[in-house]
Parts: sequence; C-alpha cells; structure tokens
Amino acid sequence: MLLAVPNISEGRDAAVVAAVGDAYARGGARLLDTHADVDHHRAVHTLAAAPGALAPALAEGARAAVARIDLRAERGIHPHVGALDVVPVVFLDDARRDAACAEALAVAERLGSDAVGLPVFLYGLLAGGRTRASLRRGGIAELTRRMRAGELVPDFGPAVPHPSAGAVLVAARPPLVAFNVELAPPATVEDARAIAAAVREGGADGLPGVRALGLELTAQGAIAQVSTNVEDHRAVPLAAVVAAVARHAPVAACELVGLAPALAFAGFPDDLPVKGRRTVEEALHEAG
Repeated sequence: MLLAVPNISEGRDAAVVAAVGDAYARGGARLLDTHADVDHHRAVHTLAAAPGALAPALAEGARAAVARIDLRAERGIHPHVGALDVVPVVFLDDARRDAACAEALAVAERLGSDAVGLPVFLYGLLAGGRTRASLRRGGIAELTRRMRAGELVPDFGPAVPHPSAGAVLVAARPPLVAFNVELAPPATVEDARAIAAAVREGGADGLPGVRALGLELTAQGAIAQVSTNVEDHRAVPLAAVVAAVARHAPVAACELVGLAPALAFAGFPDDLPVKGRRTVEEALHEAG
C-alpha cells in the first residue's frame, strides 16, 4: 500500500474540491481524507492504493483539476505554481521506498503526457534533493520566466506552463506533517513571520527538517498563523513544534492539514485543541 497527498490550488469552492476527490476515487484510489482551507485557497486529498494503481487515479484527478481551476484568478496566500500543485507519493516505511519512487515516476510521466499536458518538475529524492520551495519561489510568474529563459527544464511534459493550470511538482517521500499553529491575540502577522523565521531549520531556535511561514488568516478574523511542514515527525514531534512557537508567543490552537502518523502526536499537550486531528492509522482502519 502506498499513499499520495495531492494538493490543489482550490479551497473555497466545495464542488470543485469534491469533483477532484471523486475523480481520484473513480480512477481507482481510496480517498482517505480531504482538507480544504479558505485563506490558503488550497485543498489536500489523501489517497491510498496499491503500487500501479495510484498513477492512473492521480491522472484522473489531474484532468478534473485542470478543467476546473484557473490560476489566472486569485488563488490565496499559499505558495503555488499549479492547479494541481504538488503530488507526493508517500511510503510509510523503508521497505516501500523503491515502490514509491517507481510510482512517482509513473505519475510524472502520465501528468506530462498529452492526455493531461502539464510540465512536471521532480523534487526531493528523485531530483537530487531539489526542493519545492526552490521551484515555487516567485510563484507561477517567476516559474514561467525561468522556463522561457531556459533556466528550468521540466522533467516530463511540455516546455512551457499550461496557460490556466501552470505546472506540477512530483516527489516520493516519507510522511510529512503539515501542521499550523495559531497565535493568541493580539499577535500579528509580523509576529508570526518572525516566529516562523526563528523556528524553521536554520533559524535562531531552528528545528531540523521544519519549514515555516508566517501568515494571516483574514477569513477567520485576522488570525496570525505559523504554518509548518515537519519532514521527520520522529525527530521533531508536533509537541516540539508547539513548544518552540510558545517560547515566542502564546498559542491559541493548532490545525492538522491532512493526516499524520500517530507517532507525530507523542507527548502532545492534552489541553491544546487541534482542528482536523486524525491519524493515518485511523483512516486506513476506517477504510478497511
């Protein structure tokens, strides 16, 4: 069993989010979870399927996303370069790593084919460690400029971005936990940005393998948020992320985007609410 966690640049139109999720399921994957966010204008679907079955399911969902999401309209505060923005294939243990790498390459080939028509950039294990952030820096406008200048050449698919759907980033990786920490008022977005700079890897209080951004959630009443990606939940459990942020400002609540391995919540404070808290193990059990 492999997982995939495709992210689309749509978090406000529930019908579009559902249509893309339905397309993944129609293509043969089990839909374990859907998370949509209005401010980030982004939705994350978590899929499960056997090796060989994820690629056609993801291609089916990609076609639905390309048909319904137009990057020429405002797409929210989350960095992005595509309607179907990132497609990581996830291996839950090292025994499945090779299968995940092979499946991710099959996904990339399908998404770059004429049937879908997206430029595909590999990152992470499949691209010598190249990061999502390096590809998304400056957004779709900068990616387009770099492609047209010959500075970036896609690994699969056309040489220029799709006019309305941009490009897509594909990887194989172990579980990554997307975890947001909301600061208590009167914290501001400037506070969130300073805290993000401090707690991310390389910062003054840097946590290894943690990426962080400071954002403002205007749809929820100007909430200051430290949005993190935790690349190794065994080395840095979510309790450590909360503790690092809390050293700078009081924490009001947290949010899990998608699913997390149960071990990520080791030692997590019982009195701190986590919106969307659900584990990979629970979702797989419920799916049978």
